[in-house]
Amino acid sequence: MKTTVVEQQPLYLGIDGGGSKCQVVLMSAENEVLAEGLSGPANPLRGMQLATESIVDATTQALTRAGLPPATMAQLVVGAGLAGVNLPEYYQLFSAWQHPFASLHLTSDLHIACIGAHQGRDGAVLICGTGSCGLAAVNGQLLEVGGHGFPYGDNGSGAWFGLQLLKQVLRSKDQLIATTLMTELLQAELQCSDTLQLVSHFMHVSPTDYARLAPLVFTAAEHGDGIAQQIVMQGAGHINAIAERLLTIQPAALCLIGGLAYKVEPYLAPAVRQLVVPAAAPPEQGAVWFARQASANARPMGTTA
Repeated sequence: MKTTVVEQQPLYLGIDGGGSKCQVVLMSAENEVLAEGLSGPANPLRGMQLATESIVDATTQALTRAGLPPATMAQLVVGAGLAGVNLPEYYQLFSAWQHPFASLHLTSDLHIACIGAHQGRDGAVLICGTGSCGLAAVNGQLLEVGGHGFPYGDNGSGAWFGLQLLKQVLRSKDQLIATTLMTELLQAELQCSDTLQLVSHFMHVSPTDYARLAPLVFTAAEHGDGIAQQIVMQGAGHINAIAERLLTIQPAALCLIGGLAYKVEPYLAPAVRQLVVPAAAPPEQGAVWFARQASANARPMGTTA
């Protein structure tokens, strides 16, 4: 990555802010990646102060790595895709933020994931990570499905798989259902075999903590565990339902994103799988594309970039 930038050249910053991390990319007017930054959570549901501090911290890292002074922050045209801003109250909170940038163009993390995956072209994206959700963009129409949050939503996500594992392990330990390999795998993972200690461990964990256990379900299923196989089929069915809903507006291609995507893909319907393509670019670069478009649309007639 370059460490110098021509003065007066427009600079763009793309932000992908989620519940666990904030990833940013600094790009030139020629669409060249200059530097990146990584910080903590930037989901306003975790608190506005934490979210804004994470954004500023990651941005400062990127500027430092690009050899630019902190004052350059005031020149940045920023696109931010943030988890939680699909809720009106959080969108309004961020819109009112006295940010340190030249301009800030705000949308959801799911939207920038779709933009980056298809480089601004029509298409769909389905996220299967800690949470689950999908978005399709076709001829200016946006269709968003899921993303309502764990535990009442995010079916088929990593957090959902981890919760199902715990439920079935506890039922099995109480001898209400057959034994399951998931019990052995969970106890080995946590170094804990006592039922009450297991319950105590999970009293205050986060969705991310549940999601870390999701691969254990697939391991057990791959070893022929019937209870785990049922969970996999149910979870994959949720993801497939989201995909089929997105296909109702006929996107030309679908990208699967998230740590569990490769595990779930084999269980999707053939009509869904045949549309799956690799993502062309990461979400933070999609945020830069969004910022460019939003900035151009906001420019008064007769002016130039």
